[in-house]
Amino acid sequence: MNRLSTFLVFAFAFLAPALALAAPAGAPTTTSAAGGIVAIAMGLGVGLAAMGCGLGQGRAAAAALEGICRNPNSADKVNTPMILALAFIESLTIFALVIAFLLLGKVA
Repeated sequence: MNRLSTFLVFAFAFLAPALALAAPAGAPTTTSAAGGIVAIAMGLGVGLAAMGCGLGQGRAAAAALEGICRNPNSADKVNTPMILALAFIESLTIFALVIAFLLLGKVA
């Protein structure tokens, strides 16, 4: 599978449900188009943040494991900075989620 088809599968599997869940059925709708635009922005923003953070975490873990495999004695020195880096990367996804909720509050 090439990169484009992989991205399309990812977009369909993860971004489409995020867009569908951004505005649940039966919720009061706004009279302007701003509510729909914010819902799309929320879904895309959080989805792209999760994708980017997932790629970053994968690269960080791969580099750490490669370093440990090359020098097994360095496992204690590599684990703590790797876990700290993974926590910082994950905080970016949480930050995107907070921004999405702030956008939702501006419209409602």
